[in-house]
Amino acid sequence: MPAHKKNSSFISSPGSPLPMGATPVRGGINFSLFSRHATAVSLLFFKSGAGEQCAEIVLDPVTNRTGNIWHTLVHDLDPGLRYGYRVEGPWDPQGAGHHFKGDQILLDPYARALTGGSVWGEEYHRTSTADPYASYQRRCCLITDEFDWEGDRPLGIPLKDSVIYELHVRGFTRHSTSGVEYPGTYQGIVEKIPYLKDLGITAVELLPITEFNENELITRNPRTKVRLKNLWGYSPLAFFAPKAAYAVNGRNGNQVNEFKAMVKALHQAGIEVILDIVFNHTAEGGADGPVYSFRGLDNSIYYILGKDLEYLNFSGCGNTMNCNHPLVRSLIMDCLRYWVVEMHVDGFRFDLASVLGRDSKGHVLENPPMIEQIAEDPVLAGTKIIAEAWDASGLYQVGSFSPHPRWAEWNGRFRDDVRAFMAGHDNTVSVLATRISGSADLYQRHGLAPFNSINFITSHDGFTLADLVAYERKHNKENGEDNRDGDNNNVSWNSGVEGECHDPRVIALRARRVRTLAIILFLSQGTPMMVAGDEFGRSQQGNNNAYCQDNSVSWLNWNLLEENRSLHHFFRMLIDLRHRHPIFRRADFFHERPPGSEEIRWQGLAPDAPDWSPKNKTLGLTLLGGEATERWDDDFVILLNGGLKQATFTLPIPPAGRKWHRLINTGATGNQDILAETKAPPARTNRVSVLGMGGVVLISQPEAVRRKQGGLKQ
Repeated sequence: MPAHKKNSSFISSPGSPLPMGATPVRGGINFSLFSRHATAVSLLFFKSGAGEQCAEIVLDPVTNRTGNIWHTLVHDLDPGLRYGYRVEGPWDPQGAGHHFKGDQILLDPYARALTGGSVWGEEYHRTSTADPYASYQRRCCLITDEFDWEGDRPLGIPLKDSVIYELHVRGFTRHSTSGVEYPGTYQGIVEKIPYLKDLGITAVELLPITEFNENELITRNPRTKVRLKNLWGYSPLAFFAPKAAYAVNGRNGNQVNEFKAMVKALHQAGIEVILDIVFNHTAEGGADGPVYSFRGLDNSIYYILGKDLEYLNFSGCGNTMNCNHPLVRSLIMDCLRYWVVEMHVDGFRFDLASVLGRDSKGHVLENPPMIEQIAEDPVLAGTKIIAEAWDASGLYQVGSFSPHPRWAEWNGRFRDDVRAFMAGHDNTVSVLATRISGSADLYQRHGLAPFNSINFITSHDGFTLADLVAYERKHNKENGEDNRDGDNNNVSWNSGVEGECHDPRVIALRARRVRTLAIILFLSQGTPMMVAGDEFGRSQQGNNNAYCQDNSVSWLNWNLLEENRSLHHFFRMLIDLRHRHPIFRRADFFHERPPGSEEIRWQGLAPDAPDWSPKNKTLGLTLLGGEATERWDDDFVILLNGGLKQATFTLPIPPAGRKWHRLINTGATGNQDILAETKAPPARTNRVSVLGMGGVVLISQPEAVRRKQGGLKQ
């Protein structure tokens, strides 16, 4: 029996179970949907903007079903139509965990674009008030892959050579000072490519760009009474669909082409695109949450349920995806391949990636198949895969997430240990040395490399760099949760005054600390990641969880670029220094070598005399790039003072025929805090004073090399 058509003149045939989703094929579009426990499935069509369906195709369980896949091929279909599914089955939340409701229209998990939501913040309502399925208004678009990539290919920048720049598509250019024609959009990022290229970053890591509902929050700002938005977007509706509101014209599926255009433009500038992708949970929330897709298709398969069939919440968002179920694994792999093959992205940062290692009961697996499959997939072989190696239930796997060399990790230990040193904590010098040298304690035992560590001090989650040195406590009251949200453990110090301050001594100390933190970030072994705006002093006024602040708290104020031009100059020069010198970008850990051929030497205030005592606040290191190390580069000395008092270091003796030249002094003012190599003055004596919370970097190179160099960017 063929599919039954209601109110339809459409011609359909059984179709194929693969590929999943809506796929243009010869003669029409093939639709394929998984539901093991459904008793009936209907494919519904809608005209653009209209509420009532214009056609319904009831799939026959004999001819339109293969195993657990329901499918049909619809011939000569108008690509301007929208579609969704009605799925019937048992309603048995307390018995078998089923949540089938035949009166709801469900999204296709493989939908490549959704209708509506093209205007940020506006509730989407279809034109017909007679829509019997008005509980959820958005539908799935039919997408054809018609985009001219002009030969675009993956850039393949090695991870060790990467500098990652985390940004939010809307927040990056939404502020009136951004100077772009299309603020808050993919195109806005394109307009800022000259800025990104000049800064020297090699990859943008975009906070979630898959569809989410920014209007899902019901909380209000207690001061302004304005309803808050889900700005960050860690609440996915459709894993394959780029967010329409981030497009200039997010209608009729055009958001797909605008996203592709952004990727192509970034690639042409030599900048990779990494997606922050969320597979650990969905927007359907807990038991009292809405039904958009997965819950109404096969709740007991897509989600991890407890013994009483309650939603286990390892994500902190009400539900947890059952990532190691074979069906869900297939969905995730199909999604990742789609973003790489069709959308040309260069990698992924997996939000709360430890969830990927839990089984259907929530237990932590010893060898999670999902994690191994991502690492071994041949299509993804050239991409970057980065784990946020923890989840919201206390599982912390930094250094133990996976022994596979493909996996990199957000190194939360680097963040916390560097912050502790630069907040003046005791017993921090030895762990700081470990972090600077690549975190061998975390990665070497698994045969990984320093670049498997994604080094970061700040990210979207937590204080900005400016706030890290200006606040000790979170100030989140405007989030509407009575300051209960956000992390209480910021490992920060306010430099003596909480928040805004006009004392020039405090301002100078904060500026010095920010620059010293930047030295540690960019000159440590590993892959550095910074968050957008740190390079020109962006503040969130002490809010360390600004997920709901769709306003000037989260938007980058580009006036700060001019106000803090010297800080931007410092970051730009520091990033360029890293690019120019492979000694900061090792592919392996430091080796034990005989005296005279070492690759790194540690010191306290005196050469070859490191002080690992708990109360010590100073650390010096010499990176030796001479011929003896078989990896030619210049020698560098890095001197760090995590105390408040000035410290005087004695420099090691430079190689014969060389001198130490001061490149960086975070205690200097203006553009004297970092200099081009050809303009770096020689050290007058072998003793160097470093102000409290300051840092100094010196270089030693043959004079012939110095004369030939053109110098760093000015």
